[in-house]
Amino acid sequence: MFALVLDSGTPAVTAGIVRVAAAGVEVCAARVTVDARAHGELLAPHVAAALAEAGVARGDLAAVVAGVGPGPYTSLRVGLVTAAAFAQALGLPTYGVGTLDALGHAAAGLGRVLAATDARRREIYWAAYADGRPLTPPAVAAPAAAEVRDAVAAHGVAVAVGEGAARYAEVLGLPAAEPTYPAVASLAALAADRIRAGAPGEALTPRYLRRPDAVAAAARKPVRR
Repeated sequence: MFALVLDSGTPAVTAGIVRVAAAGVEVCAARVTVDARAHGELLAPHVAAALAEAGVARGDLAAVVAGVGPGPYTSLRVGLVTAAAFAQALGLPTYGVGTLDALGHAAAGLGRVLAATDARRREIYWAAYADGRPLTPPAVAAPAAAEVRDAVAAHGVAVAVGEGAARYAEVLGLPAAEPTYPAVASLAALAADRIRAGAPGEALTPRYLRRPDAVAAAARKPVRR
């Protein structure tokens, strides 16, 4: 079975086509461009390019996999709306995968790791993993926050992965390792069992972890005449 894989929870605009078989997941094609301001412009063309390279028609797809974050509001929304629209048009199930989970899965061979992406505002989205399994829920905090330091110490974390890890390696006090961004293979691997089983599609609920900057006015101000 073929599946479309998308992720927009980081500056990496990611789209790929994978083949899901009993033996595992094979990446047939992938398109990745690192540009935090180009998700809206690049994601759909990346999908088209990946389909063409893989030689897979839209009608051959069995599912859509999408990274659900955490990530910045605008870029994450682009990916999830694109995934939902594509799936609805083709009548396909959608499966969500945590963006940090994909990093943790890819770093399974490193043992206990901190997966961290850049949350802007001098903060990171982070979670700890052991052999790819989550030890903590995803959260957002300053890299020097006590909750991050405590988790690193409590779980014996020795290395960090992700863009946030590379950017704040000195503050975190951990060496940064690959991967820097979630890979198509890891996103697909975390949804593979659901695809093989033909599980019911899931609502793609974004993990924003913080309130949006824009808020509605509490009340209208009186107008003086």
